Amino acid sequence: MLKHYLPLMPDQNIETYSEPFFGGGAMLLYVVERYNPKEIWINDINKGLVSIYTHIRDNKQEFCSILDDYSKQYLPLSKEDRKKFYYDLREENAWNYQTWGEVKESAVLYFLMKTGFNGIWQINKNTNNRYGTPAGLLNQKDKVYDKGVVDYWHKMMNERTTHLLCGDWSEAPVCDFTYYDPPYRGSFADYNQPFSDEECEKLIANVENNSNVWLANRDIGDGFFDNRNAICKKFPVTYTAGRRKKTEEGHEAKKATEILLYNTSNRTIDDFF
Repeated sequence: MLKHYLPLMPDQNIETYSEPFFGGGAMLLYVVERYNPKEIWINDINKGLVSIYTHIRDNKQEFCSILDDYSKQYLPLSKEDRKKFYYDLREENAWNYQTWGEVKESAVLYFLMKTGFNGIWQINKNTNNRYGTPAGLLNQKDKVYDKGVVDYWHKMMNERTTHLLCGDWSEAPVCDFTYYDPPYRGSFADYNQPFSDEECEKLIANVENNSNVWLANRDIGDGFFDNRNAICKKFPVTYTAGRRKKTEEGHEAKKATEILLYNTSNRTIDDFF
């Protein structure tokens, strides 16, 4: 979506930034490179995900050491043996994690996410309502994860005041720039935490009442985001995973429309037309 967002980015200095539905933090990476904010708030309701960021920030050496140990066991294996390794480790993560320390639990989850299917987050009953995504292609050649990426995140979070939160989106403050990317309306994926239209209305109110607060979502054709006291941009997208269209032959890419609802301090009446 960045190609659509670039012309709309704030043109003032951004000292503080918050992303209350964090996930992979793609927007944060761009904001850091462009604005270099001094203080950031990262929030996600997914405890496992927040723990990964926490230990990359605070315990990078131990975190990477555990990943490296698992990588050394995994990489020499055949694909069939890799598959068994993956599911055995996923089973341990589901039922035996209490015997691990917090850093190991986070490192194992990161390893599973790097070797699981397409980066998708799935929770299963047979995995104790913990990470249950099936194995991915398992075709890694010489590494499971990119240590340079981990180093970047460690440095980036320690070069500025970084608040890592795991709770309701409202716990993250509205900042010089705030980006809301909640579960999309009409989506099959609720990340084990359904997000209601009532909650979405609260986000919209923050957009309407503040400058440089953005809300990304999906247009399902019911006019929910229309006629708001904010600018609404719509962008064509193609879903190639997750929201694909089912056909007799299988699945194919699906056309859709995503929206961006936002406010800016220097908007004019023409912005609404």
